[in-house]
Amino acid sequence: MVSASPLQKLYNICNEVFDPCSAGIIPSPDNIQKLKAVLDDFKPADVGLSPEMPHFRASGAGETPVIRYIHIHECDKFSIGIFCLPPSGVIPLHNHPGMTVFSKLLFGTMHIKSYDWVVDVPPSTSAVVSPSKSRQPDVQQPEARLAKVKVNSNFTAPCNTSILYPTDGGNMHCFTAVTACAVLDVLGPPYSDSDGRHCQFYFDFPFSNISVDGLSLPEGGKEGFAWLQERKKPEDLIVVGELYGDPTTVET
Repeated sequence: MVSASPLQKLYNICNEVFDPCSAGIIPSPDNIQKLKAVLDDFKPADVGLSPEMPHFRASGAGETPVIRYIHIHECDKFSIGIFCLPPSGVIPLHNHPGMTVFSKLLFGTMHIKSYDWVVDVPPSTSAVVSPSKSRQPDVQQPEARLAKVKVNSNFTAPCNTSILYPTDGGNMHCFTAVTACAVLDVLGPPYSDSDGRHCQFYFDFPFSNISVDGLSLPEGGKEGFAWLQERKKPEDLIVVGELYGDPTTVET
């Protein structure tokens, strides 16, 4: 009997793990470990990628790096795909509403900065960014909300799969490619505007840039916190989508 391919195994375990879940419902700890174990074993060759491919070619001087997203599978419960980032490619700070997300760095070095909302402060704790400090001074300023830094580090493959949750684990993150990178992503459930799971982008401002009367910080000090302000999708973000090889690679 022919053994299932790594992608088929990944699809099978995703189907098992996410089938009983919906937005905001986290898979059981046992199921999370099952899926993480499958992803931890993934190699670039399992999906036919290498840093020498055109997807990862460095951009010319003054050009914005083009990011490619290779679509493997998507259904109501989960999606599987690969982000291909050339050197200096950036996926700006964005959220994952109601989602559990598994990210496996297949090769390269990537800087990840992530945040979670601070929940142990009064609900009314927000701030307005002054026009002089704003990165969008010509528009009405959305309020900024307090967030805690979860991760601010470089990661180099091979490394373990990272996992974020609806309210923990760095639900809002930014990826910056230090070298050419490939990231295998599993989202459960996927983005869906019709279901209220819109991808929201953010600016982040150092905590000390904005003062709020009477705000006392939780443990960790000012360096561990920032203000996040909603923004439109960045105009210079270029993501080109493509389908993964043979659409029959994964049998559903």
